[in-house]
Amino acid sequence: MKIADRKTPKVGFVSLGCPKALVDSERILTRLRAEGYEVAPSYGAADLVVVNTCGFIDSAVDESLDAIGEALAENGKVIVTGCLGAQPQKILDRHPQVLKITGPQRYEEVVASVHEYLPPKHEPYVDLIPAGGVKLTPRHYAYLKISEGCNHHCSFCIIPSMRGRLVSRPIGEVLREAEQLARAGVKEILVISQDTSAYGVDLKYAAQPWRNAERRARFYDLAAALGELGIWIRLHYVYPYPHVDQVMELMAAGKVLPYLDIPFQHASARILKLMKRPAAAEDTLQRIEAWRRVVPDITIRSTFIVGFPGETDDDFEQLLDWMRVAQLDRVGCFEYSPVDGAAANRLSHPVPDEVKQQRRARFMELAAEISAQRLAQKVGRKMQVLVDRIEGNEAIARSASDAPEIDGTVRILAARGVKVGDFADVRITRAGAYDLEARLER
Repeated sequence: MKIADRKTPKVGFVSLGCPKALVDSERILTRLRAEGYEVAPSYGAADLVVVNTCGFIDSAVDESLDAIGEALAENGKVIVTGCLGAQPQKILDRHPQVLKITGPQRYEEVVASVHEYLPPKHEPYVDLIPAGGVKLTPRHYAYLKISEGCNHHCSFCIIPSMRGRLVSRPIGEVLREAEQLARAGVKEILVISQDTSAYGVDLKYAAQPWRNAERRARFYDLAAALGELGIWIRLHYVYPYPHVDQVMELMAAGKVLPYLDIPFQHASARILKLMKRPAAAEDTLQRIEAWRRVVPDITIRSTFIVGFPGETDDDFEQLLDWMRVAQLDRVGCFEYSPVDGAAANRLSHPVPDEVKQQRRARFMELAAEISAQRLAQKVGRKMQVLVDRIEGNEAIARSASDAPEIDGTVRILAARGVKVGDFADVRITRAGAYDLEARLER
């Protein structure tokens, strides 16, 4: 049975998971807004609810199933999409009453499902879409997804089975979207994909025109073109292939932010081999040293997994020794969690949960020490920051070293006259383990 037509159909939306899923949500919402739908502020105000799920690890699956259950309890009419949608039986076993289930990147299917249960009301003479489309991020920054899927088969990951192999977007399409975002007032673009440095491999680096020049679909060429927009460009999910070294010249020239998000995951060669990590044979410490020679202020962030099956005390000590030398600026660490369908589930010698917890605690204690030491070196320095929000007389901002939601912040004291989305020049006055304090540099 279809829901009765209303003057203005309203859709509730729940977006879970990583920034790549957030971009998927933005695409769906942009299409729905174009067709006359409104985004409801609550379950009760919605005619139906779309839940964009995550299914990467067990805790994400549980969170997604709980979110579906909450939407059903509060509204009763739910369409499910996203990564967990690739495993529909898991959803149906818990929530058989959902209206429809689609997998990741199935934008057209989601919209068609909304049409089926909540027909659109067409208003062809009214422009419903703001410049840059519908964004779930603040107006001053946006994620730019350059590809879908991944060609790697890391043993702990099921992303390729959910999202498929690497499919890069044509470079002209990517650059036009980025230019539109910049024209709409976006001050920072965060480039994302499953493997950003592999961009264009599947396209055989096909060139397209942009700004009266041919641009090839390559990692370096894309970064160089984005650097022409005159806004902050931040690179995420970059595997340390040799050609990544070329981007250092763009950072040194101020074209893109001196920031690299590289998922190293571990430092033990044996564990990296068990993980089946790409670029596992690279001498990462030598590469980091070389990058810092070219770009002394580069910020390197990464994520690591401890307690992977077969990880010994010696493997873990190798990771700690590597961290002491690498001196990474921003670090996240996760205890290994089995994922249904992952090859790592077949590995022997699982690490007990209490050992995983101890190792993570030790790792994060070291990471905090390194972060505090590196941030202390910034006290007294002048830097440019981007303001995310205002709290009373203070502004919460980010420096070039800080990606939204995952890194630290710069708290500006006595920030009268500063607005959200402003760039501000500040002088750093205090450093903590992860965050900085500053005063405005008038």
